[in-house]
Amino acid sequence: MSHVNDPEIHKRLRRAEGHLATVVKMVAEGRDGLVIAQQMQAVIKALEKTKQLLIIDHIDHHLGAGASDLPPEMKDKLSVFREITKYL
Repeated sequence: MSHVNDPEIHKRLRRAEGHLATVVKMVAEGRDGLVIAQQMQAVIKALEKTKQLLIIDHIDHHLGAGASDLPPEMKDKLSVFREITKYL
């Protein structure tokens, strides 16, 4: 499924957007810096996870579509390629 139609990616982005809006409000209210930094870290992690899902989706959509025709060793390489995205 293309990321354009992936409800999980859209849901995660909307959640991060709402969380970021809360952080902006916290800054405007003069909340404690430590609390703001913790919340910012949560937003960053959420975006990183969403980015990973987007990249995997992209790999599956553009490379995985033709994977059924690939020899087994190439399928294994594609699987490793998907797996390494968690370290992005």
